[in-house]
Amino acid sequence: MDTQIYGVSKLIFIIYIVISVISVIFCSALPTEKSSNVVVVKSNSTSSPISSNSVLVALLDSHYTELAELVEKALLLQKLEEAVGKHNITIFAPRNEALERDLDPEFKRFLLEPGNLRSLQTLLMFHIIPKRIGSTQWPQSVDSSSVAHKTLSKQHVILSSDDKDSSKKVDLATVIRPDDVIRPDGVIHGIERLLIPRSVQEDFNRRRNLRSISAVIPEGAPEVDPRTHRLKKPVSSPAPAGSPPALPIYDAMAPGPSLAPAPAPGPGGPRHHFNGESQVKDFIQTLLHYGGYNEMADILVNLTSLATEMGKLVSEGYVITVLAPNDEAMAKLTTDQLSEPGAPEQIMYYHIIPEYQTEESMYNAVRRFGKVSYDTLRLPHKVVAQEADGSVKFGNGDESAYLFDPDIYTDGRISVQGIDGVLFPLNEETKQVSETKTDQSSWSKVAVKPRRGKLLEVACGMLGAFCP
Repeated sequence: MDTQIYGVSKLIFIIYIVISVISVIFCSALPTEKSSNVVVVKSNSTSSPISSNSVLVALLDSHYTELAELVEKALLLQKLEEAVGKHNITIFAPRNEALERDLDPEFKRFLLEPGNLRSLQTLLMFHIIPKRIGSTQWPQSVDSSSVAHKTLSKQHVILSSDDKDSSKKVDLATVIRPDDVIRPDGVIHGIERLLIPRSVQEDFNRRRNLRSISAVIPEGAPEVDPRTHRLKKPVSSPAPAGSPPALPIYDAMAPGPSLAPAPAPGPGGPRHHFNGESQVKDFIQTLLHYGGYNEMADILVNLTSLATEMGKLVSEGYVITVLAPNDEAMAKLTTDQLSEPGAPEQIMYYHIIPEYQTEESMYNAVRRFGKVSYDTLRLPHKVVAQEADGSVKFGNGDESAYLFDPDIYTDGRISVQGIDGVLFPLNEETKQVSETKTDQSSWSKVAVKPRRGKLLEVACGMLGAFCP
């Protein structure tokens, strides 16, 4: 009996040991799997912060201050942090003198314009290679297979060496400070000049010379017979290239909301040589980036259809100058001035001149002639400009505005000039009242004028008739 009890207890003890071992193994394996999953999720969801010993931090704190300032203006810090987190980088940093004095001022102005942010980013990323290349890893000859390296701008840069003076080059720039800054995630080489990719150079030339406009021979607008208001038959001899449209801009404008529920398209030729919609979009984006003209851009795009209408006019070959009131001036408009049907359109029409004028041309005109009247798209009203305090003043009296921000946007077709007030035409009713008053006063003076000798003359005439 003792043997049976002992055997049963031994069997139970063995089963208990086996179950406990299995449970311990299972429990020990389960937390390990959970912890590994947690680590993986955490690594995928959050990115590690950039180290203080990073090459990007070293660039911002280095003596290449001009390059660091351009990187901050181009909003490239986040993109460069992502690049440093993925792989090592090599930065070719131009010296400060190359960006301050040696760079063309017009090209530098082009890079710093708000509308050319993408060109500035492409230029800066052309100086960065997503690979670590030290001075010892430089190719020894131009015929080497590893000469061309792809930059962050998706364009290739060529590294070469000169056997005569053992100098290293990046495209046409000479490396003057190899391995200037060395960090665990990258290296910075100092170069003598700025590297300019071909795409940025083409954008600059296109913007400066207006090649997108002058590359195609412009076609004259259709002629309209003023008697029948119908299109004339094409003449055998075409209009000379570059001649202004024969149709006045007022006839080319789409009918306003008082004539049609939606603006009708303006007259067009078989080919649109000018991309007016892109130019209008470009100048509206420039207004937003410039700052202080958000209300003007909102009226052109949202409250009215003037942006579309202006794009069609520019596509037909017309030129316009926009006097853009700033946000402070637009905030002074009352609800009554904007609540009437078509009031925003009429206000904007009075601020659009069917000519291409710049700050220099308008100032020279008012300096020479004193007062200059410019036609507007709000017929028959004109806006008067005159010189005041070394600037150009538009309007008269309280409803006047000064040229506040000159040449916000000028591309040869559209000119935008910022002013510090909203212009309104003179009230015609006050003119009529003043004219009637002057007429009445003149008539009253004629009526009371004495006529001496008139009665005697009539009496003598009657006596002569009765006494022949």
